[in-house]
Amino acid sequence: MIIALEEAKHKLINFRANIAELGSAIKIDKLREDAANLEKQTLEADFWNDQENSGKTLRQLKQIKDKISSYESLSSKLEDTITMAELAIEENDESFTDEILTDVQAIEKEEERQRIEILLSGEYDRNNAIISFHPGAGGTEAQDWAQMLYRMYTRWGESHGYNVKLLDWLDGDEAGIKSATIMVEGVNAYGYLKSENGVHRLVRVSPFDASGRRHTSFASVEVMPEFEDDNTIELRDEELEITAHRSSGAGGQHINKTDSAIRITHIPTGIVVGCQTERSQLQNKETALKMLKSKLMEIKQREKLEKIDDIKGVKTNIEWGAQIRSYVFMPYTLAKDARTGYENGNIQAVMDGDIDGFINAYLKANTGK
Repeated sequence: MIIALEEAKHKLINFRANIAELGSAIKIDKLREDAANLEKQTLEADFWNDQENSGKTLRQLKQIKDKISSYESLSSKLEDTITMAELAIEENDESFTDEILTDVQAIEKEEERQRIEILLSGEYDRNNAIISFHPGAGGTEAQDWAQMLYRMYTRWGESHGYNVKLLDWLDGDEAGIKSATIMVEGVNAYGYLKSENGVHRLVRVSPFDASGRRHTSFASVEVMPEFEDDNTIELRDEELEITAHRSSGAGGQHINKTDSAIRITHIPTGIVVGCQTERSQLQNKETALKMLKSKLMEIKQREKLEKIDDIKGVKTNIEWGAQIRSYVFMPYTLAKDARTGYENGNIQAVMDGDIDGFINAYLKANTGK
């Protein structure tokens, strides 16, 4: 076991170079300088006169301080673990071996996380993410697959400390869902999850087929950032078809079983959004309108359109050939991304939310694009 401690100590000492390189990559000295300058601004007498600017400055200061804190905590953890390893070796004390080896893994994982975070430089990467799930053709089989994906992303969000909030849910005919929408709230939620936008393909022996035949199913995952409400998107009443309906589905007792759920159709584009989890019809309407604005803004940005009126409608074919990732349960188990080639043979872990490998591979492959 002392040999294991020696190896861990050697690995940690060599890892100092990685931490120093990470510091250069995130421009840690510049971050500290920027934080000091922003702190000075907050102390100026007229700082609070412009509420909008002061709020923006405080958010920027917090983001910078969080980055500095994460880097300094990682550096301290590395040095503390090196010291612990040296003491354990000196005292010939093997009782700390497991703790030190666990810390080595934690340090490597955190360094990788911070390095990946550098790639999140998109304008909206720090925003919350709104994710919608839609089954492709195939009835119950596809609807069940859409619900499996809903569970996968919910598990991922919760395991990463994000707040996952159900916004809308429409039950499937026999099982699964016809559609569902969640909000993943937290820093960089959209930056990480934007890679998941697209069609997902499933191959398995269907539990709904008495003959035990293999089925291929498709479902789409739509990911968009939650935009701060601004005045660049104007929704005219005559362009909106608003209907109220009874809530249903996964919320159980947490969803009001009244006609408070709201569905809004944007007539010019055919885009439909819904919300049923707020406490009142008015709150559901406000949330649905915010979702609609986010969806229109995302399309406008993606298509590089001058104005919202240029959006003619969105049609996605949820079918063979359009998939970004395939999940095979039978005759072998494998999840493979068509864009990066990244794969994971532990399909159960993937369905339980272990999708970091896919996300990281996408971010690395699309740096600067």
